[in-house]
Amino acid sequence: MEGLTAWVQQLDVSKLLDMAVLAAACLGCITFHELCHGLAALALGDPTAKRMGRLSLNPIRHIDPVGLVLLLVARFGWAKPVPIDPRYFKNPKAGMAVTALAGPVGNVVLAAAATVLWTVCYHFGWISGAAWLMTAADFFYYMIYLSVGLAVFNLLPIPPLDGSKVLAAVLPPKLYWKLMRYERYGMALLAVLLMTGALDRPLDAMRGALLGLMNPISAFVSRLIISLTI
Repeated sequence: MEGLTAWVQQLDVSKLLDMAVLAAACLGCITFHELCHGLAALALGDPTAKRMGRLSLNPIRHIDPVGLVLLLVARFGWAKPVPIDPRYFKNPKAGMAVTALAGPVGNVVLAAAATVLWTVCYHFGWISGAAWLMTAADFFYYMIYLSVGLAVFNLLPIPPLDGSKVLAAVLPPKLYWKLMRYERYGMALLAVLLMTGALDRPLDAMRGALLGLMNPISAFVSRLIISLTI
């Protein structure tokens, strides 16, 4: 019992809290990403995701263990794909592209909202000294970068990432089916690219460019909200 007490006392509570906040932000980003896929499919007439319980804010329904770990460690990752049946779409290729694009677009919207909420929480947390507001600010800070990372990573045109389905929509049928034929090798290719660091520079550049586009808009909204509450 004394050994257990000593082990608990040596734990860095602040680091544990930070890890918990980071994990919560990861789960939030992944859940919202997949929910957007499912909602887009439903809007286009495909009820598959709804029938399989994937139109849910429960992160357990969407977690891919490998993708979650990569999102925690590298800030790039993925979730368990939402089931889509393109036979329900009037135009299957276009429907798949719109459904695929909904996830990254949703993450960009989430990142923009998180930027505003981070500014507000940090501002009032710093003024009031409220620890819970600073913790909330940390949560939204992580959500900004994780959401943007999830968006740009999934836009890569490598099967089975969302970008490959968007690319397929503009390809001629012959090239489309060729691309789909190699979809099963996509995860192996991604693993090699991630392990060798070949994607680090382009993904960082894409993430930086996207954050640069969002910052002026989010900053304006944040200043407006703060000015109205003073």
